[in-house]
Amino acid sequence: MTKTNSAPALDEVMLAMDVVDTLRHHEDVALRELAQDGRDDVLKEKLRSLYESQGLTVSDRILEEGIQALKESRFTYEPTPAGLSRTLAGLWIKRGAIAAGIGVLVLLAFVWTGWSVWQQASAERAVEAARIELTVTLPEQITAAAKAAMAEANTDGARKRIGQLQADATSALARSDAAAAKVAIASLETVRQELVQTYDLRIVTGADERSGVFRVPDVNSGARNYYLIVEAIAADGALLSFPILNEETNKTEIVKKWGVRVPETTYNAVREDKMDDGILQNNILASKPRGALDPVYSMRVSGGAITEW
Repeated sequence: MTKTNSAPALDEVMLAMDVVDTLRHHEDVALRELAQDGRDDVLKEKLRSLYESQGLTVSDRILEEGIQALKESRFTYEPTPAGLSRTLAGLWIKRGAIAAGIGVLVLLAFVWTGWSVWQQASAERAVEAARIELTVTLPEQITAAAKAAMAEANTDGARKRIGQLQADATSALARSDAAAAKVAIASLETVRQELVQTYDLRIVTGADERSGVFRVPDVNSGARNYYLIVEAIAADGALLSFPILNEETNKTEIVKKWGVRVPETTYNAVREDKMDDGILQNNILASKPRGALDPVYSMRVSGGAITEW
């Protein structure tokens, strides 16, 4: 029975590949030798010496196959030429990264779409809320505030003030100015509270208290301005604070005591009352009744006030 030729052993193939690899690492020497005709033997001897220095014995056949393989570039990788097949193969290799990238893009598109929808819905809700506020909520609040204030008004001045504030609020709504309308509504509530409030303007007395003072104006050194020092006392005896415009400084201050300018005759009458027995018998300058915005004075006043003396 005739024995057929068997395939080269794996170790021989690996050795031949090692020869080629060695030649590639010494490519400058190998190419120089191969470029010259008849120099294969020289290259082969150099390879043999190299392997023998490493304690390896390589047959002439393996060395020749290695040299031939190098010539044929048998063990050298040559990339596939550019084209559709190479492109598709590259995409297939990178399919995981591509899929992840597409997933991220889809997620970003979903988030952006959701955010856009939410923004649009929020804007629509805000527009609708503003429309309802201007057409329903604020008109109802204006009517209610004006009605509550008018129910407490007992004077023409108070009613006129309420009507003006209501007109201001309505005008603000007509020009879609919700902020101005809210300010007018707050003012209506303030007026209502003032109408409900009652107090007396009492001239201060006491050993360490000055009931009145006079001032010489800077613009007229020959004149005098007279003031009675007062404080506001509520029905329960509480001492109230008020914003008072100081006519000398043109500044408004919140104080519990201030001077009300009066004619000289009023000033002298209070002075004589206090000097008579040291007690001020008639110490109520004015009373503020419920339903009115301003106090009703029981003595003549000139208007104007000071906060320091």
